Amino acid sequence: MNMRTVALASLALAGATALAALPQRANATEPTVKCELSYNLQGWSIIYKQAEGTGMVTCNNGQSAAVKIRVVGGGLTAGKYRVENGKGEITKVHGIDEVFGDYVQAGAEAGVVKSAQAQVLTKGTISLALSGTGQGIDLGVSVGKFTISRQ
Repeated sequence: MNMRTVALASLALAGATALAALPQRANATEPTVKCELSYNLQGWSIIYKQAEGTGMVTCNNGQSAAVKIRVVGGGLTAGKYRVENGKGEITKVHGIDEVFGDYVQAGAEAGVVKSAQAQVLTKGTISLALSGTGQGIDLGVSVGKFTISRQ
């Protein structure tokens, strides 16, 4: 990567960290719940990044919901990709209602034909760790928003 790309990636990660520090609604007396996200996602990027998908959130307190996923953002990216059977672990929530909303996403991507994805996203104190494998071509640095909503 050239110095300009590295500088842009550093700036993007700094911005993501600042947004992640925003306060979130949480009741400290409720026990924390761990939720898992299983998802399929496909999208494209040419400077502007966009992807959509569906999935299921299942929490260890018995709550579950079918969800829609939308990823939007921008940066120095180009490619088309698909993630199948992706997994996510959502921590520091007190119930499934806290899972929904916008997570800050920043990352660097590189992959041709078969690719792997691993990212940690944040929404205040809530963390979403994603992993998955897919197919496609994706190259660049991006910053964006990963939104989970009820289906």
